[in-house]
Amino acid sequence: MKFKIIAVVCALVLLGGFFHIDRTQAAETYNLGVDLAITGTGALYSKDGIDAIKLAVKEINGNGGFLGNHPIKLFIRDSHTKPDVAVREAKDLILRDKVRTILGTYSSACAVAIKPVAKEYKVLHIAAISNSEDITKVHFSPYTFSVVPNSYMQAKAVVLGVANLAKKKGWKNYVTIASDYEWGRSTQNNTVALLKQIAPDLKLKKEFWPRLGETQFTSYITAIMAQKPDFVIGSIASKDNVAWIKQAKAYGFFKKIPYPGSLISVSELILQAKTLTRGLVGLCRAPFFAHMDIPMMANFVKNFRAAYNRYPSDWAVMEYDAVYALKQGIEKANSIDSEKVKDALKGATIDTTRGKLFFRDIDNQLSCSSYLGVVADDPKYPFPIYHDLVEVKGPDSWRPKAEILEAREKEK
Repeated sequence: MKFKIIAVVCALVLLGGFFHIDRTQAAETYNLGVDLAITGTGALYSKDGIDAIKLAVKEINGNGGFLGNHPIKLFIRDSHTKPDVAVREAKDLILRDKVRTILGTYSSACAVAIKPVAKEYKVLHIAAISNSEDITKVHFSPYTFSVVPNSYMQAKAVVLGVANLAKKKGWKNYVTIASDYEWGRSTQNNTVALLKQIAPDLKLKKEFWPRLGETQFTSYITAIMAQKPDFVIGSIASKDNVAWIKQAKAYGFFKKIPYPGSLISVSELILQAKTLTRGLVGLCRAPFFAHMDIPMMANFVKNFRAAYNRYPSDWAVMEYDAVYALKQGIEKANSIDSEKVKDALKGATIDTTRGKLFFRDIDNQLSCSSYLGVVADDPKYPFPIYHDLVEVKGPDSWRPKAEILEAREKEK
């Protein structure tokens, strides 16, 4: 009888050990989707974003994954900067790869297109490069979050700076040039509308709309110069922006016409280090050099450089923050269930490379800043950065809640 009891106890111990091992092995993998422009006009910014995502995933998986028990598996798809392709890839990520979250996209038109898909399937969607305010303003989805200053926030930051310059310099009129797609249209429209409010004496002479993916800007350059505006506001990004700046400089454009507040991200600062006109007043979304006093940023820059032998761009900073925002939402929810995570992230304050920021309840927009400064050389870096840097805080630049509610009421 004694032998039987010992045998049963041993069997239970072995069985318990077996079940313990089985539970560990059965810890659910967290499938994380990425829907970015690996090819096409958005490839320049997307590459940095993807590299930052991979770095964040490696760091988190080094500690066992989300909650220390859910290793992350990445599924990366190419949107080709086309909304229909982005939607197709998003559906495939959800239905075939069973992802719980999609990061991306590059194009705002793609982000707006995949938002209802994520909502339909109750999958989290975090925008970290695309920044049209319509991603969060209208047709609201509780599953979509933005960790990038949206087009309204950026436009207001530019307008505040430009209005101040116009007053000092006696500027009276201007023209705009913006890429003809969702982000370019949204940014230009907001900029013009806000200038009418803040500097009503300024007159818009003409609008120019090069197609997305434009490579030849000569006709736009000569047409703008013929207008003889006091200044020009541009809303062009990625490879298009590189081509525009290079070709405009060859015509002496920036020496003849002020070009304040255009998007000159860290990507442009690095890629055009030798040729970029010093003294330009530019705009960027998440310059690493603005926050090197924050340990999370300092560690990210060190680790990114060690992994890729280059400095991180705005796009890398924001995609990295997107992964860690998701991590903190999961930790707050104590679950990888997307329903619980979206509820935990709503209104949450999170740690980012740019400091402690919070998601606004009404639209899931992060309270992140925009940055304006003068392009200038700096002995700390092998490329120009922004001097006289001005940080416009998110709450000082985002659209009032009343206007968001009004826009949503019109949808009904």
